[in-house]
Amino acid sequence: MSGATAELPLFPLRLVLFPGALLRLKVFEARYLDLVSRCLREDSGFGVVCLREGGEVRSGAETVRFEDAGTLARLDEVDAAQPGILQVRCTGTRRFELTGSARQRDDGLWVAPVRELPDDPAVAPTPAMHATVRALANAIGALAQQGTQPFAAPHRFDDAGWVANRWCELLPVPLAAKHKLMLLDDPLVRLQLVDEFLRQRGVVGG
Repeated sequence: MSGATAELPLFPLRLVLFPGALLRLKVFEARYLDLVSRCLREDSGFGVVCLREGGEVRSGAETVRFEDAGTLARLDEVDAAQPGILQVRCTGTRRFELTGSARQRDDGLWVAPVRELPDDPAVAPTPAMHATVRALANAIGALAQQGTQPFAAPHRFDDAGWVANRWCELLPVPLAAKHKLMLLDDPLVRLQLVDEFLRQRGVVGG
């Protein structure tokens, strides 16, 4: 899929997937087992969109609503832990927006025409944001000491978009706010908003 419109299978979840983010899924519904098999066979991915209404697991005639933009997930590792269940590890890659209405196929899988959005330009954090960059490095170090590695290497502390996205994954803000942050065109603006949030709560000083 390039910048042109193409139909993409969708995986609605109660999260916002940012480019560069790690995503681990336990897949057991037939529609998603089939999707993973297809992605492996075709070396393709699927779109993760944030649920606004409805559940992640198919439930009768339940109303499902999700955001009209999301992030493409690339399959990195698939493990058949037990019959009928897959443990899947993915990485968020490019953002996209829906260019038409999503439709649900007979098997329950959502698909929609989408258009890829431009990647963040590579921009260094400004000196005023260096404290927020250091705070992220400290948070990653603290998590590592607890045996948690939430972010894939390499850690790009010289990239404003990467720093902003990793903070957005960690921050306890509503999903709607995370979705808006993810879609911001300017990574410096995204990082500035994160910086202000952290300073207001005393996480970052100065």
